[in-house]
Amino acid sequence: MLAKLHRSGELTAVWVPDAAHEAMRDLVRARATAMRVLGKARQHLQGFLLRHGRIYAGKRGDSGLSSLAHHGALRSSSEPNRSAGLHSCSDRAEARVDCLTKRIEELAPQWSMTPFVEAVQAMRGVAFIVAVTVVAEVGDFSRFDNPRQLMAFLGLVPSEHSSGATIRRGGITKAGNALARRALIEGAWTYRIQARVSRKLHDRNERLPQAIRDIAWKAQVRLCGLYRRLSAAGKPKVIVTTAIAREMVGFLWAIARQVQLGPAA
Repeated sequence: MLAKLHRSGELTAVWVPDAAHEAMRDLVRARATAMRVLGKARQHLQGFLLRHGRIYAGKRGDSGLSSLAHHGALRSSSEPNRSAGLHSCSDRAEARVDCLTKRIEELAPQWSMTPFVEAVQAMRGVAFIVAVTVVAEVGDFSRFDNPRQLMAFLGLVPSEHSSGATIRRGGITKAGNALARRALIEGAWTYRIQARVSRKLHDRNERLPQAIRDIAWKAQVRLCGLYRRLSAAGKPKVIVTTAIAREMVGFLWAIARQVQLGPAA
């Protein structure tokens, strides 16, 4: 039966990652788990300090407890005999995240998918960790004939409930890769700010081909405008960022295609 299906062209090829790719993917997933543990440890520490009236009076950035000033102030203001264990848990979790991040950075130059990692960093909101996460989870971009297939793989397309001539659209399917989807949605928040090329983004793009930089800038202009339009229409922010993440996938697919075609393209 398999031979007959193969002869008729009804079998779909499955991409099988090599050992190096599996190792990188395992590291990325281990780091994601360590990040969740770190976040939980910091929540426990913050809750303990708040219960005892230890409130940080300084300015907090978007990172909250990940701010070094905030974390240091909480440590110095707490009573050692009560919070030593919570601080120790937070420190161990943070050390594990740093260790895994360093290991990913060390292995990246030897990885066959590194050209894709460097290229997709041309996108705003796709720094090194997000790029490695997406590439490690997606793998071979060439197995997707169009961006919609990649969007469906990541679970970012709307669900559908159909009965006869009635078609109802729902939220995203979430049927795809949760880790890559979460990384993209986190990156989508950066498009709430007006389109511009920051210093970090400029440094990442400096060595990339002009074709890739053009795609990334086109994406930034389009997605920043889309964010403003959807927000002005009264859409909830979570829906806006999900829509932005879905659009980001299309541009990531286009950049990956440029890498596969080579400089001549």
